[in-house]
This record gives sequence, C-alpha cells and structure tokens, in this order.
Amino acid sequence: MSSLGNFVKRLRDIMRNDAGINGDAQRIEQIAWLLFLKVYDTKEEDWEFDDDDYESIIPEDCRWHNWAGVEDRDNEGRLINEHLLMTGDELLDFVNNKLFPTLRNLPVSKSTPINKAIVKTTFEDTNNYMKDGVLLRQMINIIVCLHLDNYEEAHAFGEIYESILKELQSAGSAGEFYTPRAVTDFMAQMIRPVIGEKMADFACGTGGFIISWLKALESQKKTVEDRAAFDTSVYGIEKKQFPYMLCVTNLLLHDIDTPRIYHDNSLLKDVLDYTEDDQFDVVLMNPPYGGNEKTEVKNHFPSDLASSETADLFMSVIMYRLKQNGRAAVILPDGFLFGTDNAKVAIKKKLLSEFNLHTVIRMPHSVFAPYTSITTNILFFDRTGSTKETWFYRLDMPDGYKNFSKTKPMKLEHFAPAIEWWDNREEITIDGFDKAKKYTAEELAEKNYNIDLCGFPHEEEEILPPRELIQQYQEKRASLNADIDRILEQISCILGIEV
Repeated sequence: MSSLGNFVKRLRDIMRNDAGINGDAQRIEQIAWLLFLKVYDTKEEDWEFDDDDYESIIPEDCRWHNWAGVEDRDNEGRLINEHLLMTGDELLDFVNNKLFPTLRNLPVSKSTPINKAIVKTTFEDTNNYMKDGVLLRQMINIIVCLHLDNYEEAHAFGEIYESILKELQSAGSAGEFYTPRAVTDFMAQMIRPVIGEKMADFACGTGGFIISWLKALESQKKTVEDRAAFDTSVYGIEKKQFPYMLCVTNLLLHDIDTPRIYHDNSLLKDVLDYTEDDQFDVVLMNPPYGGNEKTEVKNHFPSDLASSETADLFMSVIMYRLKQNGRAAVILPDGFLFGTDNAKVAIKKKLLSEFNLHTVIRMPHSVFAPYTSITTNILFFDRTGSTKETWFYRLDMPDGYKNFSKTKPMKLEHFAPAIEWWDNREEITIDGFDKAKKYTAEELAEKNYNIDLCGFPHEEEEILPPRELIQQYQEKRASLNADIDRILEQISCILGIEV
C-alpha cells in the first residue's frame, strides 16, 4: 500500500459521512472488526500453506477474500474485480444478515483449536455501525489493499495498529483499555523475562503488557524450541468485547497464531479454588480501578479480602495466581497505598507477609491523561518469602513538562532516572522531601499499612474532574474512618470499655 501513514485518516474521512457512526470509539470499533477479518484471512493463507488438511471454521462465502475481495489493480490503481463485488444495500444486507449471524454462531466446542474459536468469541458482541453500503465498500477497498503477507509492510502496519490503540486514550471510556506503551515497556523490562516462563494479564485490555513482554523476550529466541516457548508464553483474560477483539488482532499481527486470550471475567471464580496449574511465573497488569463490582462478586473472595474496589480484588487474584518464586509488576492508584479500611489493610498484610514487595515506583500525575488524572504507582513483588524491606522511588515529571498529554505523552526515556537508580539504590532527599527511601516491613506495619510514602510535594492543589475528585475524597474518608475506629478500639480496650 502506497501510504500507510494516511491509512487511518482515509478511513476516518469516509466514516464521517456515514450517519450510523457516532464518535471516535465507534469509528475505532468499525475499523477493528474489518481489520480482524483481514488479518485473520492473511493468517489462514499461511495455515493453509503449512497444512494441506487445514479447514477454515468460517464458511467459504463468509471468508474475507470471497466477499471483501483481493487486491488486483489496473494501471490507474482501480480494483479490477470491483464491479463484481457487493456494495450498497446488497453489501449491508450481507454484513448484517449473513456475515455477523454466521460468525456469532460458529460451531465451537471445548475441542475447537484456539485459533478457530477466537472468531466466534470476537464477534459475539461486535457491531456494524455503518448504514451506507457504498461508504462501507470504500472502507473495505482500502483495507483489502494491505499487504500483510509482506514482512516489511506487516511490520509497518503493526505500528499503525499501535497508533489506533493509542487513540483509545482520547476516545471516551474506551481509554480504560489502554496503558501507555512507555509504562508497559518499562515494567516488562524491569521484570526481566526468561524464555520458557509463562506470563499472564488478568485484565489484558488491548494486549499492551503482552506485546511488551514479547518484545522484551524477543532477543532470547535462538532455537525452534525457544520459538515454541515464546509463542505459548502469554495468557490473557478480558471482560469486555471490544478490547478483546483488539487484543486478539494485535497478537495475530505479532505472529502469535494461537493467542491464549479469553473473553471472560477474572473475578468470577473463587480464588481459593486456584491450584498450581492456574498459576503463572510472571504477572504484568494494570487492573481496572475506580469501579465497584456487584455484591455477589465479593463472594468469590475470603471475607477479609472482599473489597468493593475492583483494583483490590484483582490484587487478591494476582496473589493467588502467582507461582512460587514468581514475579509481578502491577499498576495501582494512590488509594491502594493510603487506604486503611479493613479490606485494604488485609490485602497489604497478605502482600507483605506472603510476598516480597521490594519496590514501589510512584509515577507522576497525568500518565493516563486524558482518560484519568488519578495518580498511579507500580508495585514490584515476588513470591520468594515475606517482605523484609521495601524501596519507594518517586519518578518526577520530566524537565519542561507540566503535564503529559496526547501531543506530549510519556516516553520510555522518561523512566531513565528510575532505571539508573534500580541497580544502584540509595536514599535520596530533595528540598526536605524523600524521593527514594527504604522502609522495613515492621515500619510499614506500624503505619497501619498506609504506604503512601515518597509522594509528590504539592506546591499547588491539582484540580481533578468532579467524578475523580469525589472518588478521591471517598477513599480518603474511608481511610480516615478506619483509622478513627482503630484508635477508638485501642482506647476502649485500655479503659476496659466494651464497644
């Protein structure tokens, strides 16, 4: 294709003229399902070439190349077979009443290979938003001409696809599915992957952590056995349909032919039922936070860990699903650090007594802007024994930056001070404020597990959006109430008063 750089712009310009498309989130979803079918069709060509007995799970008339077309252009750049392809109302009728119902109802069983079953799962809740069949045909004709069987163009398109995922950050609530690539790359780099290890993300979104893990592991592929271990090293679960589809497409683009990505909710299984077979060597993830799960979800957790905060519940899942000697890097909001309500204290007690929480990186604000302004942290821990000491390191905003934004996003180079400090740790104090400091587990327990340490000096109060401000105040109020109740209980015990 002559101009990959204009690929998204050309598609977006077409969709702006369609009455059925409303907003960037729908535009991206529309592009996503078309791209999935194009990418899957390219992969099927490879699988058919490698295996004479390969049979597609998709009926022949619904396979991409049979209804969307294949690239065959004349000297003026027009599709030679365009006059034979469906368009207008005929195309809309086919997509809405034949293609989607067929893909949603494909015959899938427990014995169906993953690379076939993903087609049905991908289309279970996917929508065609376009109402103009001529405009839909124009979009398809652009996508048809992607050369995904050409290594250089496929690699270039992988970068274009990454830019599509990045646009999710500014596409309303869809931004919750995307973690900035600088953050996922830093975490994957510091976790130091080893070929043969199994890595998991239990709320994998569009697959950012999985791709960063694979990139960090890439250089270790030396043999056929290494390649097989590499291909089967990742596992993901995603609750929502749209990011699930994006993630599967992302992995297919990265030549993972059997993506072990499941459309499911990680919080709907009793954590006490997990066995060693359900555990992983490494967990990398950014659990959803700021939301509350249904009351019955808490029934899957021991009563002392049954928080109403989603991020807290995921922390429990991670602890139960991390192998002995396994390693984890997890993004959590400030509320987890300073929270001293019963559930948060119980989770942090378990974390420090059964795991080694060796490092907490305090990230600057606006890393996830514009989706959220809530300040976040990266917790690095392993299952090698209880915590003896924990290092806290504050990563300050880079020089010349007041905020991160769409035009000035966080980059991997901004983590350079933390990477340099990582292997040569020392306590750092700047203008009377701790930037890096080590605390013993006993010191953290004495603080009633309020581990909001080495935080950012606030010269001026940051004005948060109303919803996030309310959430922050609610978390602080819950923490203060828990502290007050604990102190009153101690006083009453001293005075011999029953409460």
